Amino acid sequence: MFKQWEQAPAQTRIEADRFVGQLVFNADGLIPAIAQQHNTGEVLMMAWMNDQSIQETLATGQVCYWSRSRQTYWRKGESSGHQQKLVSMRADCDGDTLLLLVDQKGPACHTNRRSCFFFELDANEATVLNDVNSGLTEKP
Repeated sequence: MFKQWEQAPAQTRIEADRFVGQLVFNADGLIPAIAQQHNTGEVLMMAWMNDQSIQETLATGQVCYWSRSRQTYWRKGESSGHQQKLVSMRADCDGDTLLLLVDQKGPACHTNRRSCFFFELDANEATVLNDVNSGLTEKP
């Protein structure tokens, strides 16, 4: 279905249930979801969602992921208070990856860094870009 929708003009509307039903989930019923700060473009984290966590996120506006390690739903910020509020959910052209534009409160990473992407690699080495707990102070 995504191949057909590729040619659709701007402002074409597709029923949400129909669209979500066409998303491409892996063998475990999961789809990768990349969280990005809506107003800065900062990439915060990548996690996994399933059909139910997508539905809950769309219904509540509070981002909910599927934790592969705990085998349960993970409502971002439920225990830490570092919530992600959904601003927009988007899918790529193949329907196999989601982009969540969010309003992140506090750090997104479990290390208390603002972003999970704090390793920078070049041909010779990897560099840690910021300290643990560096995300506890909000950036403007």
